[in-house]
Amino acid sequence: MTDNTWLSDQRRWRWLALLVLVGGLIWLLSPILTPFVLSALLAWLGNPLVLRLEKAGRSRNTAVIIVFVLMSLILALTLILLIPLLEGQIRELILWLPRLAEWTTGTVIPWIETRFNVSLQQYFDPMAIVNLIKKHWQQAGGVAATVLGGISKSGLAILGWVATISLIPVVTYYFLRDWQSMLDRLQALIPRPVEPTFMKLARESDAVLGNFMRGQISVMLVLGMIYALGLWLVGVEFGFLIGFIAGLVSFVPYLGAFVGISAALIAALVQGMDPMHLGLVVAVFVVGQTLESFILTPWLVGDSIGLHPVAVIFSIMAGGQLFGFLGVLLALPVTAVVMVLLRYAHEQYTGSNLYGADKPVIVAAGNKIVMPNSNPENSNPGIDV
Repeated sequence: MTDNTWLSDQRRWRWLALLVLVGGLIWLLSPILTPFVLSALLAWLGNPLVLRLEKAGRSRNTAVIIVFVLMSLILALTLILLIPLLEGQIRELILWLPRLAEWTTGTVIPWIETRFNVSLQQYFDPMAIVNLIKKHWQQAGGVAATVLGGISKSGLAILGWVATISLIPVVTYYFLRDWQSMLDRLQALIPRPVEPTFMKLARESDAVLGNFMRGQISVMLVLGMIYALGLWLVGVEFGFLIGFIAGLVSFVPYLGAFVGISAALIAALVQGMDPMHLGLVVAVFVVGQTLESFILTPWLVGDSIGLHPVAVIFSIMAGGQLFGFLGVLLALPVTAVVMVLLRYAHEQYTGSNLYGADKPVIVAAGNKIVMPNSNPENSNPGIDV
């Protein structure tokens, strides 16, 4: 083994040891890292707007203050308007569930039994499920009561909760202000031989993650508003809640429409809506899907390659299982990096001697064996077989 090979192997082992060390530190410090990671994600989302304001002639500090105030107002309005509305819809849904159970036992199950000549009534008790849901909701006392109850149990819990909430805007502001300088310092620490490749992969990772976070989340919010408004105009009970959930899960193609239309049709049937209103419910989701396919996704997401829906679902579940809420926050950035690294590894493999990229490939074309990489003007285009 030559000295250069030994040094190269030693360098790889050092990088592996560093990655293991960083992973271990993240796992050990996960209880206190959540506000910092959340602040970094907020700063990353807001940084493009800061750069645009800087290009428009404003100073970095002025641009940061404008973006920070704008993000704070959006978050405050979301908390003030959205959470009470959602909790009110959930409370009404809990009270509405007995009607759903009665409709299921009085209409759906008899129809299935008559249609398919099976017996389900003795095996299926919707009221037991409804009572179980109501019992757990009453024990929880709603979202606000649960949060306030947990906070009031301990003075230390109050201090910890307040400190975490207060820390996020402060850290977000400093991240926004110093984002570019922090990136420059990190770039200066990268070993010089791998710096060009590392920066290329980092830019690709940022593009992939940005494609999903800034584009797909915008699509989800717009679709949620379209579904909620459409169902409200049709007169479906819990239209806002159904539309919000359908928009939330629409990052998986067609899943949002499937979940939304199923829930909305059930709610409409329990209400006793006529066929015309049922058709309007379907039309709401047809319009939403059409707008998503031809306007929202091309405009907000574009043609760049984003994260595959299956990769998104798996990464969020795996991150939550391994690191809790911190893992959920880190899931998408890590997945974006992993996907870029896998594409880079695939490019390196297909161009390597191991893959045989430097060898001529013989493929069958009709009744001839041709050389795809050969000159098409060659006088010997193939071999008869």
